[in-house]
Amino acid sequence: MAWFRAGASIAKHAVRRTLSKGGSTYLVSRARVLPLSISSSHSRSFHSTVFKSRGQAAPVPRAVPLSKLTDSFLDGTSSVYLEELQRAWEADPSSVDESWDNFFRNFVGQATTSPGISGQTIQESMRLLLLVRAYQVNGHMKAKLDPLNLEPREIPEDLDPALYGFTEADLDREFFLGVWRMSGFLSENRPVQTLKSILTRLEQAYCGSIGYEYMHIADRDKCNWLRDKIETPTPTQFNRERREAIFDRLAWSSLFENFLATKWTSAKRFGLEGGETLIPGMKEMFDRASDLGVESIVIGMAHRGRLNVLGNVVRKPLRQIFCEFSGGLQPEGEVGLYTGTGDVKYHLGTSYDRPTRGGKRIHLSLVANPSHLEAVNPVVVGKTRAKQYYSNDVDRTKNMGVLIHGDGSFAGQGVVYETLHLSALPNYTTGGTIHIVFNNQVAFTTDPTSGRSSQYCTDVAKALDAPIFHVNGDDVEAVVHACELAAEWRQTFHSDVVVDLVCYRRFGHNEIDEPSFTQPKMYKVIRNHPSALEIYQKKLLDSGELSQEEIDKIHKKVTSILNEEFMVSKEYIPKRRDWLSAYWLGFKSPEQLSRIRNTGVKPEILKNVGKAITTIPENFTPHRAVKRIYEQRAQMIETGEDIDWGFAEALAFATLLIEGNHVRLSGQDVERGTFSHRHAVVHDQTTGDKYCPLDHVIMNQDEEMFTVSNSSLSEFGVLGFELGYSMENPNSLIIWEAQFGDFANGAHVIFDNFLASGEAKWLRQTGLVVLLPHGYDGQGPEHSSARLERFLQMADDNPHVIPEMDPTLRKQIQECNLQIVNVTTPANFFHVLRRQVHREFRKPLIVMSPKNLLRSKACRSNLSEFDDVQGHPGFDKQGTRFKRLIKDQNYHSDIEEGIRRLVLCSGKVYYELDEQRTKVDAKDVAICRVEQLCPFPYDLVQRELKRYPNAEVVWCQEEPMNMGGYTYILPRLISSMKAVNRGGYDDVKYVGRAPSAATATGFLKVHQKEQSEIAEKALQQEPIDFPY
Repeated sequence: MAWFRAGASIAKHAVRRTLSKGGSTYLVSRARVLPLSISSSHSRSFHSTVFKSRGQAAPVPRAVPLSKLTDSFLDGTSSVYLEELQRAWEADPSSVDESWDNFFRNFVGQATTSPGISGQTIQESMRLLLLVRAYQVNGHMKAKLDPLNLEPREIPEDLDPALYGFTEADLDREFFLGVWRMSGFLSENRPVQTLKSILTRLEQAYCGSIGYEYMHIADRDKCNWLRDKIETPTPTQFNRERREAIFDRLAWSSLFENFLATKWTSAKRFGLEGGETLIPGMKEMFDRASDLGVESIVIGMAHRGRLNVLGNVVRKPLRQIFCEFSGGLQPEGEVGLYTGTGDVKYHLGTSYDRPTRGGKRIHLSLVANPSHLEAVNPVVVGKTRAKQYYSNDVDRTKNMGVLIHGDGSFAGQGVVYETLHLSALPNYTTGGTIHIVFNNQVAFTTDPTSGRSSQYCTDVAKALDAPIFHVNGDDVEAVVHACELAAEWRQTFHSDVVVDLVCYRRFGHNEIDEPSFTQPKMYKVIRNHPSALEIYQKKLLDSGELSQEEIDKIHKKVTSILNEEFMVSKEYIPKRRDWLSAYWLGFKSPEQLSRIRNTGVKPEILKNVGKAITTIPENFTPHRAVKRIYEQRAQMIETGEDIDWGFAEALAFATLLIEGNHVRLSGQDVERGTFSHRHAVVHDQTTGDKYCPLDHVIMNQDEEMFTVSNSSLSEFGVLGFELGYSMENPNSLIIWEAQFGDFANGAHVIFDNFLASGEAKWLRQTGLVVLLPHGYDGQGPEHSSARLERFLQMADDNPHVIPEMDPTLRKQIQECNLQIVNVTTPANFFHVLRRQVHREFRKPLIVMSPKNLLRSKACRSNLSEFDDVQGHPGFDKQGTRFKRLIKDQNYHSDIEEGIRRLVLCSGKVYYELDEQRTKVDAKDVAICRVEQLCPFPYDLVQRELKRYPNAEVVWCQEEPMNMGGYTYILPRLISSMKAVNRGGYDDVKYVGRAPSAATATGFLKVHQKEQSEIAEKALQQEPIDFPY
């Protein structure tokens, strides 16, 4: 084998070296710079290669061994195949094609069976193979991609026929290509061709208006499929009917932008000029996808070209777009809170059922997004995955995501890579996303040489083995072909694909920007460059496929409709927020009162599901520590006592599942839990098999009904994914858990621009739950704080106005943008999770989840706090539900005049305060836990203030003063005190750490000292002296 294996590893410079040693027959003058304009010469194939005359040539070279002719691109598919053939030939020479029998005989010095095929012929075929391979690998570098022809491109020398020993005299010779079990030019039905015909088709296929990058893909079947599509016997041609349809779509795209530019000359619209072919490309892509079985497409894109996509692809009413340009009007019948703040027109989304060319209908939804480029990517992918779950799209062929990127942001934004790497993960894959890069060749004012280190902005996608189709944005037919091919790839291989639409931006970053400040050369060219519509119009006129009269008719039709819609827009009043994909049926807005529901569960149901989720199959061998945990949980359900945090969570999930709700938990290490408290997935210590008890709560349970999944090491991408997932259907509990709450700041674009403000801007509700492990236990500044203060700062409730708090009229949570809790008991955690589903609206829930409380003996609940039995500990006047505030546990009466201090706190510091109170026997101090910080429980805080009329009021926290809940709680506590005549600012005392830049100390002894001082000061006999 060694003699043959060497033939697949020597680089192309061996060709030059060997041939030159034998007296080179060719001295070639090579043009190293590619002329980017389309040549009118009949011999386009050779515009970069000039052969010397025969008079200058040396004698014909000697035959060169295969080992000297191989190239780096003879890798993967071909080299492996050669070795397979060689093994088969050694075993049985008759098992291979006659040409290969002769090839191997020639190599080992045996006489050939057929004198018609010489070793020289075979070696020439090998050279030709290398040339074909070079075009497949590097042909894109010679393709005519830039509509502006701004920069000359260096042609790889691999594409020079002379490198492989071919001369001008060889052009009309026929060459044997061999039988390679490949597609395209190397397929079995095309074994003999002239060099000229081969080179002509190579140039047409790989060096025209589309540059294909796919040879980085290791899968031979995928490469062969693409070769079949690319290396066709003749170039792709559209018939007259298709060309007229493409022209009509291009006219709509171009004239729409022209119309907006005429009517609103100074308005920002981030138009599509310079890349108008995006619209016909997308439409043809969607039509082809529909033909291949796609029923729903979720689209995400930034602001460039968004209005054109809204109007021409997703079919948002043009009159509404024009109305928004004129300032917009508040929707009729939406007076009050739920009109929201609104957003600029180029951020809004919509949805529409669009008819396709094939006679079907396809649902399109464009997701609303902020100006943060690429932030919408994981949201779209998550929403697509949710659509697949709810429509039982197991094969992931009916629902598809399409993302439109900018060139600068695709290369520069980390969330692109985070989202790409979700694409093949079992619990995140959507069966492939189509990526279209709207490549302006400039990012705002930054040139590509300053904006990326790679050759192409799309190189990041190579990490996924995604094919990349670079296409000249001025060639609308090439754009359509690339977009259709992308749809076919996605439906065939269920993986990502990229279309790089190389175009330009006719105006600046926006229409009132001056681009010549920074790109004078580019904009000098652009000013004189014809539009894609003008180019295509000329092509159709020159070919005689459309007459001037037919073209004028299309122009007139489009312009007429635009003018009609503009006139109607002046009187247009939206009936509802119809840029939304419709409200969830039956779910209420903040304008509509939603009754508070109980979340307790019948005792017998709790017992049954408790047994189900603590049972592990007999033939399963869990880790002994995990087995002990499950045995303890079984004991908890049996006795009804000492239920810990992890089991309370599992009971919440299980009871929601039996009620028919989908439950999904995702994040880093969530299957086991960062702190080894969950163990939702158990691993067999002998076989490595996995078992998830929550997958077996009900008979024939769908395998995705409960999903717990470790994620990639990403916060931004995975949180965005789960947010998108949660927005699709409200009948679900969707949870993202951070490994430590401290790491959530890696995803703050999602928190700030989607979660906290999405409902106000776009009126889209979400019930996403975010678990952020939080608590000071000596683990240092990056493992202590989930930055509670940042979430509280984003809350939109007014601290100086106490809302209606009557239980029958209260809409406080509905009218707030976030719920933020710091829960201290397993039972309360159970109820807050169930509350997310058991109400008629959805609101994001941020949970400061515990760490060392997970195993604390003090932090336990009895099963009677979970059920709905009247008289049990969790049952109050309204029933069993989440407790926004937990009163002092010393059974105080309604009025306790002897209590000298009321300490309000939140989270685990309660247990340290309670331990200190017991230690110093401070029975005259009451400690109340504010479990729900936002929205603030004014009614319950006022109840406690009235209960302790003589008590000094203290807010105690373990975080520094400039962090934690203090700055949020203080003004709301003051408002509560004023309402019951208990004083104001000077009457609220603070106990906690002093202001700090870092969240916590890194020294364990310092931490312990600080923690002790907090508890001691809160319980000291003397009045609290504050400010210090």
